[in-house]
Amino acid sequence: HWLASAYPPFAVPYFLYDVYAMYLCHQQRAQVKGHGPATPPARAAAFLRHELLMVLHHLAMVLVCFPVATLWRQGKGDFFLGCLLMAELSTPFVCLGKVLILHTALHKLNGLALLVTFLWCRVLLFPYLYWAYGRHRGLPLARVPWVLPPAYNAAAALLAAPQLYWFCLICRGAWRLFRPMAGGTTRPP
Repeated sequence: HWLASAYPPFAVPYFLYDVYAMYLCHQQRAQVKGHGPATPPARAAAFLRHELLMVLHHLAMVLVCFPVATLWRQGKGDFFLGCLLMAELSTPFVCLGKVLILHTALHKLNGLALLVTFLWCRVLLFPYLYWAYGRHRGLPLARVPWVLPPAYNAAAALLAAPQLYWFCLICRGAWRLFRPMAGGTTRPP
């Protein structure tokens, strides 16, 4: 599909911009909290300590996923690439969560949308890919990992691990957001 070839070159500048935008937001938060100006290397080190997983994720997208999606696949694998790109359906809700935090009702609705889209598009994506492959090859789901090359299973595990970690963080945030406090009110965001 033409989108499978068109999206990766669009995504690379986005991921690079997003790392820079996260760095600027980190700097702004530090200034608001009253942390004085530090040297640029110290600011960069603090940013990396705080956002290491996201920076690694973005770098992996640029340095690994982009070359694989544009050079290695050679027009094949549109289904799998499309499934992986579908994971980005949860991204607008992540971004909106930061904006809507002061509007409790919309923030809760957005949090629920984030939880559902992240579960469907990022966590359950991996079992679905194995199921779809098994269905295509006439294999039961339980046999699929055993017939795939080990590198494919390792890649799936490496891609799924951060999704599971972030989903646990989202669940913890949803629990705090929707858990009633004493007196029948809900906890502020």
